[in-house]
Amino acid sequence: MLAAVSPDAAAAGLFPGQRVTDAQALRPDLVLAEAEPEADARALEALADWCVRFSPAVAPDPPDGLFLDIGGVAHLWSGEAEMAADLAARLARDGLTARIAVAGTAGAAWALARSPAAATCPQVLAPGRMEAEPLAPELAGLPLAALRLEPAAVERLSRLGLRRIGQLAALPRGPLAKRFGAGVLLRLDQALGRVPEALAFRRPPTPWFARLDLAEPVSAPEDLARLCRDAALGLCARLEASGRGARRFRLDFHRVDGAPVGLELGLSRPACEPDRLARLFLPRLETLDPGFGIEAVSLQAAEAEVLTPGQADLASLLEPVEGPEALAPLIDRLTARLGPRRVWRSRPLASHVPERSVRRTAALEVAAGPAGGWPAWRPRPLRLLPRPEPLEAVIALTPDEPPRQFRWRRRVHRIHLAEGPERIGAEWWRTGIEAVRTDQVRDYYRVEDQDGARFWVFRSGLHDHDRPVRWWLHGLFG
Repeated sequence: MLAAVSPDAAAAGLFPGQRVTDAQALRPDLVLAEAEPEADARALEALADWCVRFSPAVAPDPPDGLFLDIGGVAHLWSGEAEMAADLAARLARDGLTARIAVAGTAGAAWALARSPAAATCPQVLAPGRMEAEPLAPELAGLPLAALRLEPAAVERLSRLGLRRIGQLAALPRGPLAKRFGAGVLLRLDQALGRVPEALAFRRPPTPWFARLDLAEPVSAPEDLARLCRDAALGLCARLEASGRGARRFRLDFHRVDGAPVGLELGLSRPACEPDRLARLFLPRLETLDPGFGIEAVSLQAAEAEVLTPGQADLASLLEPVEGPEALAPLIDRLTARLGPRRVWRSRPLASHVPERSVRRTAALEVAAGPAGGWPAWRPRPLRLLPRPEPLEAVIALTPDEPPRQFRWRRRVHRIHLAEGPERIGAEWWRTGIEAVRTDQVRDYYRVEDQDGARFWVFRSGLHDHDRPVRWWLHGLFG
């Protein structure tokens, strides 16, 4: 079946949903291409990221639509009509055909964008026209399908002679809901602004947003660094005036060719210091490709919190700062350079199984509950391998003694000192009691080889002539 048709194909009488054989019978010269819904979805997400230059709040409307919340930003283009015209011109330069409409609700904008008039120029419905009596002719004359109703509901309404939104809006609400359900009234009320409609924005909208438009495109690294600092100055001034700081920032550079280029930054503590933000973004600016130039830059903050500065006395000013606040700048610099997944802190968990007794948390996260740690009488290695690695050529005098020699990663280690065993069984409530008795029993030893290297090795399983035991290396001390 045809998933989409070009304007020429539509003029020839072809339409989406038509069988391919019927379409080829009408036009034997029809050129077909396989539909790629996954690629279309990725392209729509990329277009949503590109539209951030017009609004920080963009919501995809699959399969072929976008919602932009332009409240508070249209004045940057001297009005809604000018903004819509600029968007249409930029999309046309990139070879994209778009129908654009501006209205007070998402439902009304959706309906106007799919009207025949939107094919020639963007449609702008002035504020207050939707609440006017009678209904504005721009909406009243549209078909019922423009309300995003189910096809079955549209067909049932058309049997009664209702084919326009104006006809539906003039009917009594009680009998209409009783006969056709509340869904029809809900879509009508959403379009007219009587009921709010929630949109799933690709990025959560935030009021903390700063944007700079350039008279001429720039591409030099020093110019990008200056733009980053200027955007941070404007945003941090607003945050500081409201007594807030943010934990996450996103910096977007809008290229001339339309390709979005962005960086994200996470902080361990909420902050609103422009110089600090600029220094954290600076090392990563070298990885950006400015293309043919950057024409605008935007910076938005998320996870904004109220800052509660403490009262400082003379002694605290003379003594160095200690505690988590002193480590926050260092943690932020390491995170910016290495990545958020490479800077973390280990926290103990109540489990006897070594690989389950540790969890990763944020570097400066405050532990919930009573303070605690690993038992001192059960020393654990500084480095625990992600998964135990098998040992080869293991020599032990008796099955219950520590190894005297083993080969690991193609190197032979002769053991001089050993301590153990420490028997650790599996958690029976996870694996069952039979597994605890046989395969999942481990005897751990702390051993030291001839070079002074210390290892944490274990023997898995109980000694059985029918099933030989195996040795594994699980961690390294020092």
